[in-house]
Amino acid sequence: MPNKDIIVCKDIKKAYGMGETMVVVLKGITFSIQEGEFVAIMGPSGSGKSTLMHILGALDTPTSGEYFLDGKDVSKLSDEELADIRREKIGFVFQAFNLLPRTSVLRNVSLPLIYANMPKEEREVIAKKALTDAAFPEAFWGYHSNQISGGMMQRVAIARSLVNNPALILADEPTGNLDSKTGEIVLHTFQNLNMTQGKTVVLITHEPYVAEHADRIIHIMDGNIVTDEKNHHKRLARNEKDIPHDNT
Repeated sequence: MPNKDIIVCKDIKKAYGMGETMVVVLKGITFSIQEGEFVAIMGPSGSGKSTLMHILGALDTPTSGEYFLDGKDVSKLSDEELADIRREKIGFVFQAFNLLPRTSVLRNVSLPLIYANMPKEEREVIAKKALTDAAFPEAFWGYHSNQISGGMMQRVAIARSLVNNPALILADEPTGNLDSKTGEIVLHTFQNLNMTQGKTVVLITHEPYVAEHADRIIHIMDGNIVTDEKNHHKRLARNEKDIPHDNT
């Protein structure tokens, strides 16, 4: 049986301004992503990929067209309904780690569950599992986030994205603030989550090298999809054990 579609975009258009000042950023984007896929959406600055990312992440709605996330039509929801979708369906990982600096790793990962008023014992169990799934060493769970390396901070952010068991992990330039070796560790984490746990991962990037770690690459240019192809030369990111680095 084929996997179900997690993302379905039908003729998505996005424009800003009115009349002569109108700028059309997305010009009719149509594609779907199945459950368990690892897809990179790639394009240069100004291509429309960031606008598309905001729509996929329920941070914005299209001017026209339809967007279904895990079977739910997201394209015409209110701001409050979009917030519910973001909380329930999407795990975000951004270029900036967005961690609280004087707060422990474990509590940073627990934060979405704290906001959901989940009892402490239950949320700690879930947060610890998420850290384990993100390959974050248990010895550092009690450290403050400003006491660990950039690569480790990004894996904390990945763990935080997992705690609500989202339908989609949406990663926006997740290696942008990291050196290449540390970026490899983070990309290995995404690959491992996808290959061993079947997590659906959509990676937004302008770097061809980063995109080549995905199973499929959608290339956006001037608001249009120019290619959408399986990646038959996928790069396997190196495991942390293969890369010497400073943990703290």
